[in-house]
Amino acid sequence: MKLKEKEGVVFSIAKDNELIPGCTVSKSVFDTDDFGINYFSMAGGTDISAESYSYHKIIFNTRGELIIFYANGQEWKLSAMESFITPVNFPVGMKTDAGTVYLEIRLKEGIKMNPIVKNGEVFKISELVPYQEGRIVNMDLVNDPKMKFVVMAFDEGTGLSEHAAPGEALIFALDGQGIIGYEGKEHVIKAGENFKFAKNGKHFVKANEKFKMALLLTLE
Repeated sequence: MKLKEKEGVVFSIAKDNELIPGCTVSKSVFDTDDFGINYFSMAGGTDISAESYSYHKIIFNTRGELIIFYANGQEWKLSAMESFITPVNFPVGMKTDAGTVYLEIRLKEGIKMNPIVKNGEVFKISELVPYQEGRIVNMDLVNDPKMKFVVMAFDEGTGLSEHAAPGEALIFALDGQGIIGYEGKEHVIKAGENFKFAKNGKHFVKANEKFKMALLLTLE
C-alpha cells in the first residue's frame, strides 16, 4: 500500500482539499489493517454523526474550526494546528459552523501511544516538544512495527544529514520554516505545509531558523 500523495514537492493538505457547500468529503490516502490516514473536508453547517470504534483516532485539524462532540453533550473546539485523540468504544462525532479540513489517523486496536498525550483533550502537537539551544528534540507519539509518528524541534542551525528512510513518510511543518532536501533539490517548507518522501528517497533537513515538524513514517 502506498501513500496517495504527490512526492517530492511542497503541498498543503488544508488548501488541496477544498470545501463543497453543504457537503462532507472524505479521502483515503493510506489504508491497511494496522493503520489508516484519511482527509476530511466539511463545509460550514455540516456534521458527522457520533460513532464508536474499538481503536483510537488521532485528529489533526489543518484549517478552520472543528467541533468534536460526545453523545453525552460534551464538546471541544479545535482551531487550525490543534489535535485530539478519540476514546475507544465511545460515540464521537464531528461538526463545524464555518468549515474545516482535518486529518484522521486511525490506529489499530491496542496500539500504544506516548502517555504524555491523553484522549479527550485538545492539544497542539507543536507544543509537545521544546526548542533547546543547539539541539534537535524528538518525541515518538506512536512507535509501532508498522508506523512511527514523531514530532521534532530543530534549533536554528541544526539539521539531519542526508539519509534514506525504510518506508514512505509524510511531513507536517508545525512551526517556523525549514529546508527539505530531497533527491538533489532543496525545498523551503513553512508551518501548515506538507511534504512526502518515497521509500528509500534520499533526504535531509536544515533549520536556518527554529523549526518544528511531525513525521508520519510507514514501515513494512
